[in-house]
Amino acid sequence: MTTEIKTSRSSIRTILTGTVVLLSLAILLTLGTWQVERLHWKEGLLADIAERRSADPAPLSEIEQRAVAGDEIEYRRIALSGTFDHTRERHFFATFEGRTGFYVYTPLTLADGSKIFVNRGFVPYEMKEPATRAAGEVSGEQAITGYARAKLSGKPSMLVPDNDLSKNIFYWKDLDAMAASTGLSDVIPFFVDIDASVTDPGGWPKGGVTQFDLPNNHLQYAATWYGLAAALLAVVFAMWWRSRKSASSPAGEGR
Repeated sequence: MTTEIKTSRSSIRTILTGTVVLLSLAILLTLGTWQVERLHWKEGLLADIAERRSADPAPLSEIEQRAVAGDEIEYRRIALSGTFDHTRERHFFATFEGRTGFYVYTPLTLADGSKIFVNRGFVPYEMKEPATRAAGEVSGEQAITGYARAKLSGKPSMLVPDNDLSKNIFYWKDLDAMAASTGLSDVIPFFVDIDASVTDPGGWPKGGVTQFDLPNNHLQYAATWYGLAAALLAVVFAMWWRSRKSASSPAGEGR
C-alpha cells in the first residue's frame, strides 16, 4: 500500500511538473513569436517613415484631406505659408543637443483665417521669453516646409508631468490645451515641425528638431524569450537524463 501511495504521489508530481513546464514553454514561445511580429511591424513602419521623409513637400490641403480620411500623416513632408502670431507662442519643455530648453510652438494664421501650431524649433532655457530673441520673431507672410505631426489622443504616460498652463510650460503636446490657453478657434487638428532648411534671424528658434530614431529592439527581445525557452528545455532534459541514469544504475536497482 505504501509503495502504491508513493507511486501515485510521484505520478501526480510528474504530471504537475510537466504541466508547469509546458505552460512556461508555451508562454515563452508566444512572447518570442510576438516580438518577431513586432519586429516585422517596426521594420515596415521605419521603411514607411523613410519614404515619407524623402517625398516632396505636399501642400497643407493634401495633408488635411489625408487626416480627414484617416490616413497616417505622421512625418509627411508639408509646405505651407502664413503669418506667425508670436504673442501666442507656447513652450514645450525639451532637450536638444545636450541643452535644456523649449520647443517654441507658434500659431500660424493661414490665408483663410484658420490657424495651425508650428514647432519653430528649439531655444535654450534662458531664452524662453521672446524678448531675449527678438530678432527671431519674424513678421509678414512666411513660407515654410517641415513635417506633419499627429495630434496626441492623451498624455503619453502617467510619468509625464501635467502641463503648467499658468507658466506656459507644456510637458506633453496637448493641442487642445494649447489652443484653449491662447483663446484661438478654427485650429487645424495637427502640428507642423519646421525642418532645418528654415532659419531665423539671430539663429533662434533653431529648426530641424524632429526626432526620427524610433527604438527597434524587438529582435533582441525575441532572442531573449526564445533563449529562455531553449534554456528551459535544456534544464528539463538534464533532469530527465539524470533521473534515467539514476534509475538504470545498480544503486538505483537496489533501492
